[in-house]
Amino acid sequence: MRTGILLVVSGPSGSGKTTVCRSASAVTPLYYTVSCTTRAIRPGEVHGRDYFFLTDEEFQQRIQAGDFLEHAQVHGRCYGTLKSEVLPRLAAGEDVIMDLDPQGAAQLRACEDAAIRHSLVDVYIMPGGMEELRARLAGRQSESEAELQLRLLNALDEMRHWPEYAYTIVSRTKEEDLAGFLAVITAERHRSARLLLPALPRRP
Repeated sequence: MRTGILLVVSGPSGSGKTTVCRSASAVTPLYYTVSCTTRAIRPGEVHGRDYFFLTDEEFQQRIQAGDFLEHAQVHGRCYGTLKSEVLPRLAAGEDVIMDLDPQGAAQLRACEDAAIRHSLVDVYIMPGGMEELRARLAGRQSESEAELQLRLLNALDEMRHWPEYAYTIVSRTKEEDLAGFLAVITAERHRSARLLLPALPRRP
């Protein structure tokens, strides 16, 4: 009875955006896209579930073939979303959620595809503060001190993009973040422009 929503969620590493996306997908019908990346696989990750892990050569071949809806380089690694992960689902009226950096979000805003522009809803997850962000990143224990510092510097640059998004959620607790995000989804699902209601009968 309505067209699909393309939820684009951004925020620096450690902001909680991945937790918000996965939590929302667990309680309401959302397809969480699987992105491609050239970074190394981390312990516990599974190819095809967490990411499609590609070599640099494979990623470039995908670019040349026009397979990506968006792609960008982040922290020295390439990331991208395949068109096959998104377009067929939107056409079927499904809601799709994407975890993107500001580069990828900007590419989607500039997309010439009318279906993408009509379905796009962008949300920024803003960390509560730099000290909290540092604590979250350090708690993952997946990066060296040099990599941690690089992520914090990149976070400052990324956070300057928040005014470009239709919605911004200042991260507090996981429960509060999820509640705010679900409120956005509910509102967008009831947007009049998305509804495909049957025509009303003629007045006698």
